[in-house]
Amino acid sequence: MTSIANSESIPPALHDVLVSTGLFPAPQVDVLLQTPRDAAQPLITALVESGNVQEEALLQALARVLHLDFTHLGEQEVDAAVRAMVPTKVVFQYNIMPMRAENGTLTVATSDPFNLAMVESIRMVARCRVKLSLSTQVDIAKALKRYYGVGAETLDELMQKNKDVLDIDSVTQMSKEDLENVDQEASVVKFVNQVIGEAVKERSTDIHLEPMENDLRIRYRVDGVLHQTPVPPQLKRFQAAIISRIKVMANMDIAERRLPQDGRINVRSGGGEIDVRVSTIPTAYGESVSLRLLMRTSLHIGLEKLGLDATDERTVKKLVELPHGIILVTGPTGCGKSTSLYAFLSTINSIDQRIITIEDPIEYELPGVNQMQVKPDIGLTFAGGLRHILRQDPDVIMVGEVRDLETAEIAIRAALTGHLVFSTLHTNDAAGAITRLIDMGIEPFLVSSSLEAIIAQRLVRTVCPTCKEEYRPDVEMLRNVGFPEDKLATKFYRGRGCDECRFTGYRGRMGIFEILIMNEAMRPLVIERTSSSTLKQAACAKGMRTLREDGWAKVCAGISTVEEVARVTQEDEELVGT
Repeated sequence: MTSIANSESIPPALHDVLVSTGLFPAPQVDVLLQTPRDAAQPLITALVESGNVQEEALLQALARVLHLDFTHLGEQEVDAAVRAMVPTKVVFQYNIMPMRAENGTLTVATSDPFNLAMVESIRMVARCRVKLSLSTQVDIAKALKRYYGVGAETLDELMQKNKDVLDIDSVTQMSKEDLENVDQEASVVKFVNQVIGEAVKERSTDIHLEPMENDLRIRYRVDGVLHQTPVPPQLKRFQAAIISRIKVMANMDIAERRLPQDGRINVRSGGGEIDVRVSTIPTAYGESVSLRLLMRTSLHIGLEKLGLDATDERTVKKLVELPHGIILVTGPTGCGKSTSLYAFLSTINSIDQRIITIEDPIEYELPGVNQMQVKPDIGLTFAGGLRHILRQDPDVIMVGEVRDLETAEIAIRAALTGHLVFSTLHTNDAAGAITRLIDMGIEPFLVSSSLEAIIAQRLVRTVCPTCKEEYRPDVEMLRNVGFPEDKLATKFYRGRGCDECRFTGYRGRMGIFEILIMNEAMRPLVIERTSSSTLKQAACAKGMRTLREDGWAKVCAGISTVEEVARVTQEDEELVGT
């Protein structure tokens, strides 16, 4: 530990400089300069933490006193030739960003203007004069990711230390043991961890590594939409090593590159455990790898957080308290069906209810609930597990998904013998679930007597709260997407785009719902094998609100946008004119 006033790296006039900023009274500066700090900690960081001041305010004041520029890097474009003047290792070592080169002077963005060793190192490698421009650490980190890519410093070290070991041709000959013995300090192990860590930080649900002819593309799915993440230009060279490392982590066969494979990885990030489902498929330019990220932590989510309006929330509360019957949640993959089911179970989870689930995989841990993992490789399927659950005296059963006739039959039998059963089905709307069950081979009278409700849902992106603004969309566009005429005078909101939302205007997602109740008017129609469009019309006549109508309500509440609701829902053509 050393004091903030480290004489080796700080000019003697530091006291006067800090006082001149106007942010610290002279007595406070004396205290700050005597406060012990880690020698590796940047001075600015120590001042921000000890002086109770915002980093940006401090840097702007220092820029004024030291006659330097203060820069928002998001507004700057940096030429590749300028970046090439400073080695990647030096850039990341000192957390700097080369900006421009003019008249023999290289301008560099830094958050630590008092680091003389940094200035000297840049001057030696760039072989020119160095001018500093101040910028926040967050700004610099975003610029480094944008221009150098995820894990750039790691790949730079790999290039220097493991040129022969990690060559793309030699890796294909390596065994699993050889790969595990590769230098751990700076290796593909670190790079893969950085890719997963960055995905967690970005709130990503999926990572896709896609080999191209001259590139290895990495994309993250954030809020349901894919975004390409910047990667270092030399990444393609390490494609085989990176993919082999992921396969080692997932206990997959790294020698098998011709057939698709599946595996799982358990990692810890930010204090939470993450279950990563890994899938590989062979493509023309190598294996494509997809990773699905699932936070395996205790879930405390109530119905109020799903996005249900007050009426629908009351309806769902009544449904989940029924003594028996089947409640299905439907929608495509990734629409939040499992989260809704967990919220339902959390609502009724109590000491007097025995709740058992069978899932693939167990996405969240629910205290007090008995959760079983499907394991097809040893014969534990949904149908097989469900049979054994019925011998365990359950009150409530949750089946991860109805995939086949056998599972559907057992679930219906459980509902008819006094159990409340929750499950999911992949259909586009609520009414489609009824015809899907009948098409599977379930007798219509069994569907009619066991099914209590079907909840279709989607996830719509919500307007970024940081850059939210009111605007007026084109009336003709509103009419084209079927926005209600009586609500055209409502206030509409959108996001301008900012760093917080990746300049998309959206941050986070919320559910929209369509709840079909199996009442006495619906049951005869089911027995008669009525088409799903007729069933939907009958449900709407009884007050059911469609997905798109619920979406319009979210637009009117300023939660989402017309474009987003139109994107994730389909227009109900069968209802037009009814």
